[in-house]
Amino acid sequence: MEYLVNLHIEKLPEGFYLATSEDIQGLVAQGQTLTETLAIAADVAKQLLEAQSGRDNLSPLNALKDSFDYSLIVNG
Repeated sequence: MEYLVNLHIEKLPEGFYLATSEDIQGLVAQGQTLTETLAIAADVAKQLLEAQSGRDNLSPLNALKDSFDYSLIVNG
């Protein structure tokens, strides 16, 4: 099943990007580019969800719907 996980992205003064999420406790990812940071965040989210899958206290995530809004970043 696919889930919609909200990320908070912050560009650090050192030039790196930091991603965290209130949806998945413990999700922290850092990369040199936004694309790299998002890929790392997706991998970390998957690992955390797999690790928490046997627990009863897992907070419910939003299942991915057939229609949703997405912010597209375009270089111009």
